Amino acid sequence: MIKVNDLHKGFNGEEILKGISTEFYKGKTNLIIGQSGSGKTVFLKCLLGLFTPEQGTIEYNRKAYSSLSQEAKRNLRTEMGMVFQGGALFDSMTVAENVMFPLRMFTNQKKDEMMERVDEVLKRVELDHAPHKYPAEISGGMQKRVAIARAIVNKPKYLFCDEPNSGLDPKTAILIDNLIQEITRENDITTVINTHDMNSVLEIGENIIFLQKGVLAWRGTNDEIFKTENEAVTDFVYSSDLFKKVREAQLKGL
Repeated sequence: MIKVNDLHKGFNGEEILKGISTEFYKGKTNLIIGQSGSGKTVFLKCLLGLFTPEQGTIEYNRKAYSSLSQEAKRNLRTEMGMVFQGGALFDSMTVAENVMFPLRMFTNQKKDEMMERVDEVLKRVELDHAPHKYPAEISGGMQKRVAIARAIVNKPKYLFCDEPNSGLDPKTAILIDNLIQEITRENDITTVINTHDMNSVLEIGENIIFLQKGVLAWRGTNDEIFKTENEAVTDFVYSSDLFKKVREAQLKGL
């Protein structure tokens, strides 16, 4: 679990995050949504330890990040997996080499031990047929699965995903969403996903927070988001054609 208490962060005198308090649950897909400029990316980077907040705390398993020693912070970072928006694969490395990279960086495992773990996660994401291919030789959806395999190869306690469906067609996006949710449940990971994809909200929004101008304006589940009377939330979600169709179907069923 990750617990955030009264988080404030600003740049050049402008406050971006204005006192956010929330929780992200273990074994669940936790989504951060909101308009561009709402503070989603800054919030995610604070969670990753890339930005230091001016006020407030972020607790990982009841331990405040700001109170940890430098060694403890480094150890915590090894427990984090990250799926970047563009995949961020190394073009000069094969699929297997990309996935092995965190093991080479953060463990002292022998080559055969690392290969065994790489084979295991590639099989989990259904890419065990492509370990020797390069990123340019596989599709965008396959590249995202490589990125997920790399993020979980070190058996993280926390998984962060920044727009994991960016650039994917709707069918592939749903497959990636389902894969992330399955891996989260199988490994009891605290997964946090920064997204603007309403398909993701509908499919895997087990715990959703909605940011508006740096403030936590709403929190709930993918079922509750259809019932909220929060105007900022409804304006945001019903701008999506998908949500309009779902809402129309719900109303017809009443």
